[in-house]
Amino acid sequence: MEVIEEHVFARKRWVLGKMLAFGFRQVGEGYVLERNFLDGDFKAILSVTEKGKIAGRVIDTISHDDYYQLRQKTATGAYVNTVRMAYEQLLEEIAVACCQEVLFASDQANRLTQCILERFQVEPDFPWEKETRYQAYGVFRHASNRKWFALIMRVKRAVLGKDGNPALADVINLKIQPEQGEAIRQLPGVYPAYHMNHRTWISVVLDDTQTDATIMKGINDSYRLTE
Repeated sequence: MEVIEEHVFARKRWVLGKMLAFGFRQVGEGYVLERNFLDGDFKAILSVTEKGKIAGRVIDTISHDDYYQLRQKTATGAYVNTVRMAYEQLLEEIAVACCQEVLFASDQANRLTQCILERFQVEPDFPWEKETRYQAYGVFRHASNRKWFALIMRVKRAVLGKDGNPALADVINLKIQPEQGEAIRQLPGVYPAYHMNHRTWISVVLDDTQTDATIMKGINDSYRLTE
């Protein structure tokens, strides 16, 4: 099960002034917010680090224990689903009040998006934004023929490395010359393309393993190959 906090805040960035106005208090080098929900039956405790990473606890106010069923994939009863929905709604309200939206979860994806805009005057569109699973998939197209030259997706690392890693990562799919594919796929953070032709496309993880400059060179090549 995807962590609820990561799902809600993946494409959000915290704004300190808004956080403090909403009720976050500084604790050490981070910030903490406590809020009751579901008529006071549960308490949410949210912690945000100075780098913006969020962690959450949900406490049963009667037993004063963590409500562990919240994160159990096998817990699917009506009551636990009600708690999950109420907690997620609370997180969404906090996100609206305390954050600004960004297009993608990773900083590198957002930096590259700005570089693409400056170089090609192209912004991404999100053709599947109504579908929760694919709403963060952004397509970059030629203005002239509407062909894709890049696609940024948020996927499980396991689909790339086939190693069972459930962590999520932004990746960018780029077109390549088939004869260069074997050498390119040997580079760190580069994989056969997820959901696209492995001979002519690659996926590059946007976690700063490859520099912005290196990936922009790949974007330039992909743009040229798809004209």
